[in-house]
Amino acid sequence: MSDLTGIRLIEAPRALLWAELAAFFVGVPLAMALLMPPELMFAVLLPITVIGLALLHITDGFHWSELLRGWHRVNWRVVVGFTAVTTVIAAGVALYAVPDYLLFLPREHPFLLVMILLGYPLLSALPQEIIFRPLFFRRYGRLIPERGVAYTLNATLFALAHLMYWNWIVAAMTFAGGLIFSWAYEARGSFALAVVLHSMAGVVLFISGAGVLFYSGMIERPF
Repeated sequence: MSDLTGIRLIEAPRALLWAELAAFFVGVPLAMALLMPPELMFAVLLPITVIGLALLHITDGFHWSELLRGWHRVNWRVVVGFTAVTTVIAAGVALYAVPDYLLFLPREHPFLLVMILLGYPLLSALPQEIIFRPLFFRRYGRLIPERGVAYTLNATLFALAHLMYWNWIVAAMTFAGGLIFSWAYEARGSFALAVVLHSMAGVVLFISGAGVLFYSGMIERPF
């Protein structure tokens, strides 16, 4: 069992876990979307991520070394196929939703694009995957034994976490991504694959221009 102070931690009861799941994965995103000024988004996300990491740390049976496994066994055929499909979808989204931003970063700000591509996997994709895959499935997975239901709930919560953007396209893309990343982590048993797929999704979105939909400066609340 995980140990913070040398004291053996007791597995949390189901009711407490359900309440914890609801507060962290539902209450927090709703509060952020409804109450938080968009310009505070990243300042607020940091402490929330720290709380998620702390919850994972005290999760019964979890060890951080688990996240280091399998990086040399990533299925690159899956990655290439996923990237190709995502490229087509991202180009379509950019042309439909933000045509003025099609290939905007490569054309206008190549240095910024390079910085984003270097930083996104480590600073965004990795922490999101830790929170939405290991934390969700290792801490709360026993509450939802049916795999299909667990994947769907995980993808729904992943989309809900992006409610702050108030954009149905973002919701649809993050739901689909959540299903795929959940499959990579649970069905394929590869946290590494989930992180790589998430990273490639972000890379493609930013290159295509569709990534602007995930920019806090574009948020338009419906109220």
